[in-house]
Amino acid sequence: MKKITRRQALGIGTGASIALGLSACSSSSAPAAGASGASGSPGASGASGAPLSIPKGGIDEVYEGRRIQITLDASGHHGMPVPNIKIDGKELHLMGNADGSWVTVVNHYESFPDPVAAARAAIRDLQGAELAPFTLPKEAPQL
Repeated sequence: MKKITRRQALGIGTGASIALGLSACSSSSAPAAGASGASGSPGASGASGAPLSIPKGGIDEVYEGRRIQITLDASGHHGMPVPNIKIDGKELHLMGNADGSWVTVVNHYESFPDPVAAARAAIRDLQGAELAPFTLPKEAPQL
């Protein structure tokens, strides 16, 4: 009878553990069919697939004397809605992390649980300063 080598046993064990890990990840991260986000529109979810807490009509509030307007923009990656934030009419660039948290260009060292918290933190960090426009230089290659 032929014996299995340690190298073969290690390869079989590694392959089995990878297959189990991948199947567990794909089954736990798959969104439920027909799930709708907190905004009331189907598929309105954040960076990690968790529902966004933005109402269908958007958010329009004044925080520390600055106006925050948040709407959902359907032009996100793979058609997922992305929050569009404006502070006093100027766009605040918002980026979603893989874990569902959010960061802004004003403070990209701190993550926030939702876009509203990120906008409020940006206002605090601006300390009354105007929000500078976030645009790419004309000579930068478009990805």
